[in-house]
Amino acid sequence: MCSSKPNMSDLGKSLYAMAEQVTAFENRLKTLEEGQTKVAFGTMLEKGGVFGPFKTDITLPFNKVFTNIGNAYDSSTGVFTAPVAGVYYFTFFYQAGKNATKLELFKNSQVIVRTTEDKASYDTSDSGGNAVVLQLKERDEVCVRMAENCEIWAGEYHTSFSGFLVTKDQ
Repeated sequence: MCSSKPNMSDLGKSLYAMAEQVTAFENRLKTLEEGQTKVAFGTMLEKGGVFGPFKTDITLPFNKVFTNIGNAYDSSTGVFTAPVAGVYYFTFFYQAGKNATKLELFKNSQVIVRTTEDKASYDTSDSGGNAVVLQLKERDEVCVRMAENCEIWAGEYHTSFSGFLVTKDQ
């Protein structure tokens, strides 16, 4: 029975080659992580109670900002502007008031999803919401609008709007 001993020179070369590969993979991962764009926001509409009704449709100015990574959400206008092209996830929730409620999430000037609550004498308050995944181009705008003659509860952390970048386009 013959046993052959490994050539120490060959083992050293293999070990050195593997170390170079690990270093190359680490550098590539670091480059990918550095190039990753981070975008996320979380807001509340805190206006002290009943908000509305108004004579026209309005963009909801979610004024209490918890998170605004990437600074893409503008609390003065209520508009999110995509800093990069990619796939985004958005969600909004509300507490209805005594009057009807109709909220719509817009991408630019197009209604994407909506949620409604009709006025009913037997049911004075409900919650609602909606969510969507959208493909956005850089500078596309997303907002939540409330229809005329509607109202929501804008106090005590009931009405929110949030979103984040899922994946950036290549």
